[in-house]
Amino acid sequence: MQRSTTEHPQALFNTAATRLIEQTALATLPPHTLMQRAGLAVARLALALAPHARSIWIACGPGNNGGDGLEAACQLTLRGKAVVVTWLGSETSAPPDSLASLARARAVGVVFADVPPTDLGPQDLCIDALLGLGSTRAPQGAMAAWIAAMNASAAPTLAVDLPTGLQADTGSFAMHSVAGGAGDSSATATIHAQNTLCLLTLKPGLFTGYGRDTAGQVWLDDLGVTPQLPPSAQLLGATPATTRAHASHKGNYGDVAVIGGAPGMAGAALLAGSAALHSGAGRVFVGLLDGGSLPIDPALPELMFRAPGALKLHALAVVCGCGGGEAVRPLLPRVLVEAARLVLDADALNAIATDTALQALLRARAGQGLPTVLTPHPLEAARLLGCTTQQIQADRLAAAQQLADRFACVVVLKGSGTVIAAPNQLPSINPTGNARLATAGTGDVLAGMVGTQLAMGKYARAAACEAVYAHGLAADRWPKGQPLTAGALAKA
Repeated sequence: MQRSTTEHPQALFNTAATRLIEQTALATLPPHTLMQRAGLAVARLALALAPHARSIWIACGPGNNGGDGLEAACQLTLRGKAVVVTWLGSETSAPPDSLASLARARAVGVVFADVPPTDLGPQDLCIDALLGLGSTRAPQGAMAAWIAAMNASAAPTLAVDLPTGLQADTGSFAMHSVAGGAGDSSATATIHAQNTLCLLTLKPGLFTGYGRDTAGQVWLDDLGVTPQLPPSAQLLGATPATTRAHASHKGNYGDVAVIGGAPGMAGAALLAGSAALHSGAGRVFVGLLDGGSLPIDPALPELMFRAPGALKLHALAVVCGCGGGEAVRPLLPRVLVEAARLVLDADALNAIATDTALQALLRARAGQGLPTVLTPHPLEAARLLGCTTQQIQADRLAAAQQLADRFACVVVLKGSGTVIAAPNQLPSINPTGNARLATAGTGDVLAGMVGTQLAMGKYARAAACEAVYAHGLAADRWPKGQPLTAGALAKA
């Protein structure tokens, strides 16, 4: 068993792949072996998380996830723990392995109840073994009531495989909630766990969308099974630090140009420029679109201001769109054709979303060997794909891949569990970052950081991955009690 960390890349497997891995293992192992291993893994982690628990409530569903919970109840009871099981299964329809674990639990004296215990304290433990992998229906009836009771309990929750109500592949909630009906993505029908023990594989939905809010700390037990299939996605890990050679100069680290800052929005371009400087670019130029005189920022005297039309785009990594407003639209044809390396953000993306000629120029860059990275948030992604933000968030991995394929470039779909996608490559999910980044300007900072990585000669996908990881890590390391602002983040 291992704790999922952000230090090394980790393979993620969707529901279909995990099912195939499970079926292959079941075909080669004696009956009931996997469920016994799963129950033991859950029991071991439960004992580690709540060693002083007076009582452990295990909510078991009707399928094999519930069977894992029954097996865990058996193991915990044998180790002297007071276990209460509520079970939604039926002996006439439960899977054979679940029935075997039910018989074992009864034989060792596990206590069964019709309703959840009401006297659990902070030292006790709840175990969610209700639905598990592949569930797309919203919990109803007794299951919904047990979810509400578990979420309201003073005891922490350990989810088995993934929190009930969360979709394994997407990190979205069930399509129908208990209260709201079709289309309601309310979290009320989803377990909010403090810990989740993945069995066999790590699932993508635990790390993007609502996954990080509902899964808590994620653990993995592969149950002694080595996957023989390629992963569906990858969880990013840290990039090893590099040391700059003493015999180097600013020209070795590339030039970044930021084009943006329409009237009233110059701050966005300055944030991107500051981020490019502080993340190591050799030189940073800023082409403001406000039409005024070329300034010098006394707080950042290293920034060199130029008229946008005077920038030699063929020699630069260009970050375009930060605070650009409508003023950026007339410049985009030249930017798309001439920029040696390009990051498109914010208003540049909004302009491209409504202009088929600009879209054609964007797609043409790939055929010319010109690397491009798009950095949309969900609303900008929805505009580019002609859909709703809800549709983007319902399957963030698929949305990012669709954008990457449509525009033949690297896409950074921002949000909780930022997704990085590229044509014909495995999508990645970023594990760093937190809600402190939900403040104005942090996206401009990320765009500047991506631009620096491109200027240093990184391939577009690697540039995006490294910048996204470092951007989130800075927020994770932010001092407690100190407000995070985009300006301070750029300098961090």
